[in-house]
Amino acid sequence: IETGGKGMKADAVKRQRAVMRQHGWDAMIAISPENYAFTAGYIVPTQPLLRWRHALSVVPAKGDPALICVDMEETTVRGRSPDAELRTWAEFGGNAMETLAGLLSDMGCAEGTVGIEFNYLPAADYLDLCKRLPKGTIADSAPVFDELRMIKTPDEIELLRSLSRLADKGIADAYGSVRAGSTEMDIARALIGNIYAAGAENFTLLIVATGERSQLPNVGPTERKLQAQDICRVEIFPIISGYHAGICRTAAVEAPPPEAERIWANLTECKHLILDMIKPGASTRAIYEAYLAKFGELGLPPIDFVGHGIGLHLHEEPYLGKFGDGPLEAGMVLGIEPLCYRTGFGFGMQNKDLVLVTETGSELLSDVTDTDTPITVG
Repeated sequence: IETGGKGMKADAVKRQRAVMRQHGWDAMIAISPENYAFTAGYIVPTQPLLRWRHALSVVPAKGDPALICVDMEETTVRGRSPDAELRTWAEFGGNAMETLAGLLSDMGCAEGTVGIEFNYLPAADYLDLCKRLPKGTIADSAPVFDELRMIKTPDEIELLRSLSRLADKGIADAYGSVRAGSTEMDIARALIGNIYAAGAENFTLLIVATGERSQLPNVGPTERKLQAQDICRVEIFPIISGYHAGICRTAAVEAPPPEAERIWANLTECKHLILDMIKPGASTRAIYEAYLAKFGELGLPPIDFVGHGIGLHLHEEPYLGKFGDGPLEAGMVLGIEPLCYRTGFGFGMQNKDLVLVTETGSELLSDVTDTDTPITVG
């Protein structure tokens, strides 16, 4: 990810300043891990784990941007952003909002309008910040960040392409390492090793659900042993520089159980229908409704969406679903996932891919495994 603007991502700073001009804001503050990473290019390690350990990026309309972090993470942040202005606050006895208010005052923004994410900032910190900026106005920057992150840069697209292939191959190789009698934990051990060996820095969510457990949406691995004709659902979200790629692959142990091939054929048709409809200007609602018509041939209950944006968060705008509508744009990256958790036959099936909206259509980013026919384990 290209950096610039005193240790910040140059494109992110430029785009934030453009929307600040539109809104008449004097500064834009990122406080969530996702939007800090959007601006600075990396995750501060303990910020997502200890929510009071605030890390912030502050981009003023004029002048150099700056970073704020807890004293525990100072060496990490200085190592990643050596050229950035950095202010720290003491976790014990310090106050992140006091440090932020002081920085905004020094930037000449304390009496202006500043945007910060209302959907992440704790209420106590919001009230504290209001007291420290009595002549200023605090606006909600969360929807603005959401919109900014929908269109990916070429660097972001290449990173998500690499992550998609890394996850896809990692799952395929993990399936190749097990057979009937292996456990879900065996799949997980192989998969985690695979993604780290391929360059992942971390992962957010790991789903390993086999047999009757394949009907459960978001469950981790157990010591359950694989049996012949089990359906296996495996999904992982590997991370590099804060960016995620969520890939899910369904497999059958030795041979698919009755009805599985018929259901999988429908889900595959749904996948190709969605890929064919994705292009700039396409309606997100129309894609979902077309999916519903095809999936409805199975007579099984659908979920409320079949795709969503992905990048610095597991789920981002836009959604391909029943709520809301909007046109797709080139540069969006979507996770599409035709699925049915409860087929009525004791198993669930899911296929999840990452797809880029190109200038003329779509590009499948997770292109390692051919999922048109069921994957076989053992």
